[in-house]
This record gives sequence, structure tokens and C-alpha cells, in this order.
Amino acid sequence: MAFCPALFIAAPASGQGKTTVTAALARHYRDRGNQVRVFKCGPDFLDPMILEYASGAPVYQLDLWMGGEQHCRQLLHDAAKETDLILIEGVMGLFDGEPSSADLAILFNIPVLAIIDGSAMAQTFGAIAHGLSTYRDDLPFAGVFANRVAGERHYQMLAESLPDGMTAYGWLARDTELALPERHLGLVQAIEVGDLESRIARAAAALGEMNIPLPPAVEITAPAQVSLEPLLKGRRIAVAKDMSFAFLYRANLELLQTLGAQLEFFSPLDDKVVPDADALYLPGGYPELHLEQLASNSAMKNAIQAFHDSGKAIVAECGGMLYLLESLTDVEGERADMLGLLPGQATMQKKLANLGLHHVELPEGRLRGHTFHYSQVESSLAPVAWSEGQRAGRRGEPVYREGNLVASYFHFYFPSNPHAVAKLFAPSL
Repeated sequence: MAFCPALFIAAPASGQGKTTVTAALARHYRDRGNQVRVFKCGPDFLDPMILEYASGAPVYQLDLWMGGEQHCRQLLHDAAKETDLILIEGVMGLFDGEPSSADLAILFNIPVLAIIDGSAMAQTFGAIAHGLSTYRDDLPFAGVFANRVAGERHYQMLAESLPDGMTAYGWLARDTELALPERHLGLVQAIEVGDLESRIARAAAALGEMNIPLPPAVEITAPAQVSLEPLLKGRRIAVAKDMSFAFLYRANLELLQTLGAQLEFFSPLDDKVVPDADALYLPGGYPELHLEQLASNSAMKNAIQAFHDSGKAIVAECGGMLYLLESLTDVEGERADMLGLLPGQATMQKKLANLGLHHVELPEGRLRGHTFHYSQVESSLAPVAWSEGQRAGRRGEPVYREGNLVASYFHFYFPSNPHAVAKLFAPSL
């Protein structure tokens, strides 16, 4: 077992500022000389980019449905052995989803710090805090933090409304220089926020004036040990990674390496060739924001066409799949030619097309993951499978196959089935 101070950063709903506060806390404790590890509850690619920047350490997902309890326990146990503080940012509202952020906090007995947007309320702040802390009797609750507060007097009014014995951790002001910019899939990628350092430093400095102590240590018991056969030993996998293709789970990449694969990163935006590899991984991202550059890089398009023609495996998720189609049209109506390895066109739209946890049955095995996109695809190619939502009645996602190319809106979470993943990247297994 391992012991480490830990806090679970949650909120009554999305949009309360969880990532801003979590990043500020990570930097605050880091500036005080502590090693900080941050985790993100639920499927998310963008928040972890911000949290990695703030903490200076890798950020992994904790999701009881996608990865399972033992996988989450392993990640937490490993972190607890080497760090001074663990912070976990929740997903959506504290009790939203099955399993919810609360389920994870209860399972690992990690006290919840509730972030509440106090910008448009006074005494109701206390009522919301009371509800969050008492909705489930078994929830470990540390206290509350007020976000987007008008000033010191406003904060005092909010704090005075709290039930007796509930801890008020502090507050951040309603300040546009603290807020993190957003776009249609969530926060703007960390690398695109030119003043990210000043935003996080400003928020951390505000916390520094409040003398927030380290939370108490929690006990994380060791998981059952599982050994993986190196099914991908000696194989090289080319992984697209740049401004247009950046939705990569660290756990996915590390699983490929644990299976024995060597990863070679490249940029479809800037490079002219695909690295010498046995398989290709095209993750999700924002190809719609880089249409002209992707379309004009003929050398890369030809290289990926040749890679496919050679019969090597290609795994493409969401934005990676859009890149493989004949064309992609952005929300302003600008159309560009893509690779054409799959028949069909994709069009971006302003409204959400699909969102949720999914699983899919493939010949290689069952895989879990999620979907989240604003585009629609029209294709003459018949899907070989459809994903199913974790909740009944959710619309599934088609999975397309052309030879050893597998593509879908579905974002696979590789640790959900390592053996199936190995067969996707090495069809001869």
C-alpha cells in the first residue's frame, strides 16, 4: 500500500471552472516545493494538456468504466509512491454519469473539494454546498472553493452561508485573465494558449495569499499484478502528433510500449514522409482547423496512400478518420480534399453530433472508449461494426474497414483490452 495527500476536485456541473482551479492548485503546491500529480476523471484530451503544464508531470485518465478499478488503482498507487500530492479533476457534475466522479472518490476514499461558481449567488452558495456534501452518506467531503467571486466581501458572504463545520478553502476572482479559452470540443489546446503561463501563475499567486494546507494522506492499496505478453515486440508504430492530431491518451501510448512496440512520432501537417514503421496510428484532433495545410501537403498524402497500399495496419480515430475521407468541410463551408482512402465526405456543424461512453465488438475483441464530435460523415462504405453506448438508447458509431485499415469516430481506450489492441496494430497475430 501507499499513502499520499489527495483531493478530488469536483463541481455541481460542467462550466464551474474545475480545470482552472485544479491547475491553480497544482501550480500553488508545486511552487511550494511539492511534487504534484494530477489525474483527470473521465474521457478527456484537452484538460490534461493544461494540467500537465501546470503540474509539470504526466496526467492520466481515471475512468472506472473505460479502464476498470484495477487499472485506476495501479495509476493511483504508482503516483502515491513517488509524489507529495495527488489532485483528481472530476468530470461534469459530481454525481453525473454511471460511474460518476463521486463513485471514484468513494471507492478510493479521496475527499472531495467542491468548486462552486459563486458569480451570481449569495446564500444559495451554502445550500448547494450542503446538497453536494450530504447527497450521499458515504462521500468523503473536504470542503468548498468559490470561483468567479466579485471580491473579498462577496466571498465572506458566500463563506458565511456554509453549514456549520464545513471548510471554506478559498476563492478565485471573476477575472478574464484567469479563465481558460474554449472552443467546440472544450478547452483550447495548451500549446495554442500564448499566455497560459501568466494565467496559471496569476491564479496560483492568488491561492498563495490564502495559505491553503496540504490535505491529509489517503491510503491506496496495491492492485492485483497483471503481466502483459510483449505481443508487439520488434514492431514500430508511426503515431501522428501535431496541432491537428493531438488527442492521445498517455495510457494508450504506454500500453503500446508495454506490449513491446517502438513509437515514432510525426506530423501530417509539416512532414513529407511517414516514419519507417509496421503500423500507423492517426488519433483525433482538429483537422478542420488546418484544412489548407493538410490538403496541400501532397507528399504526406502520397506517403500515407503508399503505406495503406502496402497492406500495413492503420488505426484512425475521429479526426484521424476525417483525414482519411475524400473531403472535409469546416463550419464556415470551406471544403478541402483529404486522403481519399475511405469513400465519403465529412462536414463540420455547429451542434454536437454525438457524445458518450461506448464499447464496440470487433473480431479482435471488445474495446471500450468514448465518442465526442461535431461533424457528420456520409459514406458509401458499409460499416463492419457499430459501437454501443454505455447507456441504452444512445446512438452508436460506425466502424469502417478497408483491408488492414480500421477507422471510426470511436476513441479507443487501449487498456480496456490490450490483446485486442495488439491485433489491431499487428493483424497477423
